[in-house]
Amino acid sequence: MFSGGRVPISTYVIIAAFLFQLVCAGTVFAEGEKIVAVTVRGNKRIETAAILNVIKIKAGDSLYAEKTDADLRAIYKMGHFQDVLVSTEESDKGIVLVYTVQEKPIVRDIKFEGNKELKEDKLKEVLEFKQNTIFSQKDLDKSVIKLKKLYGDEGYFLAEVTPVVAKRSPGELAVTFKIVEGNKILIRTIHFDGNKAFSDSKLKGVMETKEKWFLSWLTGAGTYKEDVLKNDALLIADHYLNNGYINVKVGEPTVKLNAAKDALEVFVGITEGDQYRVAGIGFKGDLLESAAELHKKLKTETGEVFSRATLRGDIATLTDAYGDKGYAFANVNPLIKTDPEKKTIDLTFDLDKGDLIHIGRIAITGNPKTRDKVIRRELRVTEEDLYSATGIKQSKKNLMNLGYFEEATVATAKGSTADKLDVNVNVKEKPTGTFSIGGGYSSLDGMIGQGSIQQNNFLGLGLTGILSASIGGYSSTYTLGLTDPHFLDSKWTLGSDIYRSERWYIDFSQRLTGADIKAGYPISDTLGTFWLYKYEVKKFFNVNSTILMAPLLFPDLAQGTTTTSLISANITSNTTDYHLDPSTGMVNSLTAEYAGLGGDNRFARFTTTNTWFHPLYNKVIFSAKGTLGYIQQTGSMVPIDEKFYLGGIGSLRGYNDFTVCPTTNAYDANGVPAIVYLGGNKEAFGNAEITFPIVADAGIKGVVFFDAGNAYGENQAMFSSVLMDYGGGIRWASPMGPLRLEYGIPLHPRFGIDSPSGRFVFSIGSLF
Repeated sequence: MFSGGRVPISTYVIIAAFLFQLVCAGTVFAEGEKIVAVTVRGNKRIETAAILNVIKIKAGDSLYAEKTDADLRAIYKMGHFQDVLVSTEESDKGIVLVYTVQEKPIVRDIKFEGNKELKEDKLKEVLEFKQNTIFSQKDLDKSVIKLKKLYGDEGYFLAEVTPVVAKRSPGELAVTFKIVEGNKILIRTIHFDGNKAFSDSKLKGVMETKEKWFLSWLTGAGTYKEDVLKNDALLIADHYLNNGYINVKVGEPTVKLNAAKDALEVFVGITEGDQYRVAGIGFKGDLLESAAELHKKLKTETGEVFSRATLRGDIATLTDAYGDKGYAFANVNPLIKTDPEKKTIDLTFDLDKGDLIHIGRIAITGNPKTRDKVIRRELRVTEEDLYSATGIKQSKKNLMNLGYFEEATVATAKGSTADKLDVNVNVKEKPTGTFSIGGGYSSLDGMIGQGSIQQNNFLGLGLTGILSASIGGYSSTYTLGLTDPHFLDSKWTLGSDIYRSERWYIDFSQRLTGADIKAGYPISDTLGTFWLYKYEVKKFFNVNSTILMAPLLFPDLAQGTTTTSLISANITSNTTDYHLDPSTGMVNSLTAEYAGLGGDNRFARFTTTNTWFHPLYNKVIFSAKGTLGYIQQTGSMVPIDEKFYLGGIGSLRGYNDFTVCPTTNAYDANGVPAIVYLGGNKEAFGNAEITFPIVADAGIKGVVFFDAGNAYGENQAMFSSVLMDYGGGIRWASPMGPLRLEYGIPLHPRFGIDSPSGRFVFSIGSLF
């Protein structure tokens, strides 16, 4: 019997080892000897049958070195063994071929020592191996690198990770990662070298990496992330390219630890080059319109500074323009000719329209609940019609704006023929029904208890049903309603509500009981109309004695109970990218109301609200909102509660709720002076806001704002006096509903009414 050779490094080593075994055995077996049996030894966890399954040599085969070489490699490739030996034994019947294996050890336990800032579960997520898996030195080394990177991404740039491997038994190991986290080290300063066209602060604003500041513990600013910093170099280069510096070069940022070893310094080298302007714009190739008409579609203009971003947008615009005519595979190739002496660029758009394409089959998947027709009616492409690039994009936008889906993709695929494209619509539904019993607080209504059942996609038909109640310190509301956004599968919206509410104002309380019928019709994807008729019974109680002293001013309060029969019409244009959380676009609305089709109250009211959203950078959004309103009497005095009262979280946040309006001084029955809020017959106010992410993953945003406006009486001119405030706050899309915590500071505090130091406005939960 002879001892065996080790796992082969090459075929030659195996052959030599095998021949050496034969010589050492004392008896030389010539190749070709018959094998009577094949056996496996040394395996404990891996079954013998699994090993024999990969061995090609079987009992009855002849012995050849190349065959054992192949088997050794096959066993080793199973990945379970760190050593494999082959040998032969002589038996009464002949030669027995023996494969002796040594199994790789198993990691039975993984521990971490010294980790305080990062939890064990988070550390385990980045490991290359798991508990009860085969140990690999290569995986261990990769795991150490990933752990260090994880700590670095959290700001612990000097964290040390030392792995300790201990043998628990011959086949089992325990791995312990000993961690020295060190202090959190953030980026203190970002340095630029070579920038002349743009200041350091401008370039820092372009970067995602930020310097540390006093709120770094909340925002994460100053944390060094290698991948993010490398991408920042591309963002800086892109900024230069969008401002005409077509030859800019931005070096890879370098990071150094300062001498005190308590902060990081980032260095970015820049070679700007010259700024180029657009000298001429031309077109060639397949022109479906005249060059003049195509030029009108572009944002790039001659004489202006060249911008790569604008050029990309123009390419997309021209591609979509051809796509909207059915040329799905149109190609727009910009040809650029530079003149280094004049620092100019000539652009020529080479247009290839390709073949005319029709829509083939439209397939919808991922909607076990939502009916196909609910999805199809939002699509702006139709089977057998010409392909439309804008139709594809608008279809996805419409689906997302429904609010029924977490994701919606509208993609094209090869159709049944070369001139057709199939459209595959895939949606991921989200819960659209809610049942809640809870509470909240708002600065307007105080403590609120509420319960509601709401379904925004009832029966999968897109119906919206609601049954809700909310009870607050200063208000209560009960509502039951049902709305069909596509009545009888048409474009008409039809719905109805019945409601009862109470609200406690400063000078009186009010109870409303009513019902409404509403209808709407979309003129286009961005323009829609809405009509409503409502009838309600209004009762006043707890009227301030001061107001009762002036019944001529408020005859409806003296009357006690009145009725209102009102019809209203609205037209709204909404061009925002995502209706639920806009970042770009506008919402413009105009509403006209008339009360007097029966009932006691007579008035006409007109309001318009216009809001503009614009992204400043990344997810930093600027919005500006302006509202104008006018109400006039048409036969009787305008009811006090229908007039305009500003102040509070919905208008001027630095001023007390419902107090921004004309006032008068009066005395109650005891001769005590008091302020009476008369309400206005005109209103004008605006809000400017900048929202920015604080903890994006948690849906937490910051906001800074400026408000201005007022409500005016019949004898006051619009804008004759304007109140202003400013402030900031936090908004959170919390599980309980949208939360707003904002602080407004009035610039023109009114004596005896407003606090000069400002006030908090706070609300949480969805109020129906």
